[in-house]
Amino acid sequence: MSKLSDLVALCQEGPVYIQTHNFPDPDAIASAYGLQKLLAVYGVESKLCYDGRIDKLSASKMLDTFEIQMWPYESLAANMQKTDRIICVDTQKHAGNVTDFVGDEVACIDHHPTFVTMEYQYEDIRITGACATLIAEYYKLSGNKPDQDVATALLYGIKMDTLNLTRGVTTRDIEMIGFLFSYCDPEVLSDLERNNMEFADLKAYGAAIENIELYGKVGFSAVPFSCPDALVAILSDFILSLIEVEVAIIASFREDGIKLSVRSEAPEVHAGDLLHKTLKDLGNGGGHATMGGGFISKERMPDLGNYPKDYMREMFLKVLTEEEAAHSIL
Repeated sequence: MSKLSDLVALCQEGPVYIQTHNFPDPDAIASAYGLQKLLAVYGVESKLCYDGRIDKLSASKMLDTFEIQMWPYESLAANMQKTDRIICVDTQKHAGNVTDFVGDEVACIDHHPTFVTMEYQYEDIRITGACATLIAEYYKLSGNKPDQDVATALLYGIKMDTLNLTRGVTTRDIEMIGFLFSYCDPEVLSDLERNNMEFADLKAYGAAIENIELYGKVGFSAVPFSCPDALVAILSDFILSLIEVEVAIIASFREDGIKLSVRSEAPEVHAGDLLHKTLKDLGNGGGHATMGGGFISKERMPDLGNYPKDYMREMFLKVLTEEEAAHSIL
């Protein structure tokens, strides 16, 4: 891993912003919060920022529970300068899910695969189940004990992004869970994990169930109304829970475009690659081997013709068919 001291040295001059992806989830929030607290130990003050929305109940509960302040970009843009330091956390510049802020992206700490190569003055990009795992490791290797709030937040971020240790888990994730557990508050952690669904979510579940189509072991469904990013991801996990499905593809039709989420339990199908290849001429997408997200803007929707749901389904199936290793799931 890169040295924490190098990152601290890089942040000594000018305002420092820690930027997550546009729709921060618990892992992104925990990672940014943990890094902010750790940098403060070395005298580096920073602001957490994002563009988009906090649209997941679990994310809102985290912000309230730990009194975390995250600044929307619109409230910062007027005062940000090109020389301000930006640390990308749980995302990478030009990843498709992050706005290019005014400022200099000098550092990146992320656990996702890289689809658009960039050069940072400080880079720590390693494949783990959660980005919070990397931040927890910074604490352990630097000899700094996380306070109870930080430890609980990081532990929650790891559990959420790995779907309670059932998705994309690495040895490093397990090691950091063990490290964090002795510092966390079990009661707060338990409270965060309860009641994370809202009544309005049931309508989206119903639409996803009603519209699901199976093609071999591929489950495809579309929700004909707007869903938050986080809910689209939850729906893809839900479809993947079917015994007949090894690859789940969910689309939500929104005013600003089409949000897509893919989950894969098939070793031969990389969810992030599937999204990247399918959307390369229409939008953007990427992610891990087991999960990924993508987006088609409303400006490109006319390219999908009169039956956009059918067009998207055929695009995904075409890419899967072209992948020789994926033939066994169709």
